[in-house]
Amino acid sequence: MMTHFFLSPFLDISLYKLCQILQTKWKKKKNKIKKMWCSLFSCSTSHFTIIKCSIPSDNQESKIPLNGNIVKLDLLKSNNGHHLATKTSFTSCDESFYNIPMSQMRQNIPRKKQVVDSYRQGIIVEGVYRQTVVIRSYEVGPDKVATIESILNLLQETALNHVWMSGLLSDGFGATHGMMKNNLIWVVSRMQVQIDHYPIWGEVMEIDTWVGASGKNGMRRDWQIRSQATGLVFARATSTWVMMNQQTRRLSKMPEEVRAEISPWFISKQAIEEENPIKIEKLDDTAKYVLSNLKPKRSDLDMNHHVNNVKYVRWMLETIPEQFLESHQLSSIVLEYRRECGSADIVQSLCEPDEDGLFDEVAVDDQHKRRITVLHGFSLASGLLEANRLVEAFNQSPFSYTHLVKIKEEIKNEEIVRGRTTWKRKISSMTFPA
Repeated sequence: MMTHFFLSPFLDISLYKLCQILQTKWKKKKNKIKKMWCSLFSCSTSHFTIIKCSIPSDNQESKIPLNGNIVKLDLLKSNNGHHLATKTSFTSCDESFYNIPMSQMRQNIPRKKQVVDSYRQGIIVEGVYRQTVVIRSYEVGPDKVATIESILNLLQETALNHVWMSGLLSDGFGATHGMMKNNLIWVVSRMQVQIDHYPIWGEVMEIDTWVGASGKNGMRRDWQIRSQATGLVFARATSTWVMMNQQTRRLSKMPEEVRAEISPWFISKQAIEEENPIKIEKLDDTAKYVLSNLKPKRSDLDMNHHVNNVKYVRWMLETIPEQFLESHQLSSIVLEYRRECGSADIVQSLCEPDEDGLFDEVAVDDQHKRRITVLHGFSLASGLLEANRLVEAFNQSPFSYTHLVKIKEEIKNEEIVRGRTTWKRKISSMTFPA
């Protein structure tokens, strides 16, 4: 039988007090117990140390690991059956085994490859990590469908969980053991997401993610999101990652030690085929929509101490007119990252329509109180469009914006990320594909 004591690591517990606790516990046992184990935590700076104590059936020694030392107790049985410690001695032991960082104890980071993670509803099948997730209430917008920010956060989370289950995760933000030794972190250089359908509140999805090679010093990570019920693919995504030195904040080559860690996980398939990626043009201050004086908040920073890439997308979308967002839905986004953004930076977000658009504006005829759609300069009655079955075609035509998020300074303006978003018109009566 095993009994556990959970005590605060900040309590200074003497060996005498430890024996008192064990004796009290021993008294309360009606049945004869030959062995009783307890787990106590002793504080050592930023580490917890596991202390294992045993009460033997006969007079013998008991060895207790305490802060990297073996505490040897001579236990004698008294007349009333209690065990008393008569003398102690200390010998050194392997601290790498007993001194476990507090964060790793709480996170339970695996040291070896795991195939199933019941806590995160994740499994690894032929190198692909698959996680089952449910769209929660705080992940949807007013229309009860998942927001693009929620989808991007799920992509990031499943990527980290993939590294977690591989047994390669150190205490960094997705960094492997080799990366931590070389003071390296991952940074994303390019990302593309294509969304065919948006999941709704309460919907159960399966997210697959895997990695592959990208040049000599990069890594590609892909995702696929689909409905668990129907198998319908909601979205696909691909990204390119490079390494940066955490202290110098400069890009770094991939050490052979790190390459040996991650290359066995590489898979050749791609979620999105990009033979000739389109270069995103740089915007200037003449852009049609400008949002200035944006200040990162502390909550916008991630574990690498820079603004999380999902925040950049929010800044981009905030420049688009509200009327357009009410009637359109994002269908794809491409991001090209230039540099990181810190908490002290002042940010400016620029946006320019790629074309005049299919539907430029909606005018109102004051005389007849009728709404008239203006289509590239031609006023057409909605009834005429419906008669010619053009509404559906117009609604499905994509509309694009070019974006730029940059640091706004008096002397120089540094680009943070360029972006391109493609949109399609919302259709309230859209049927769910079979």
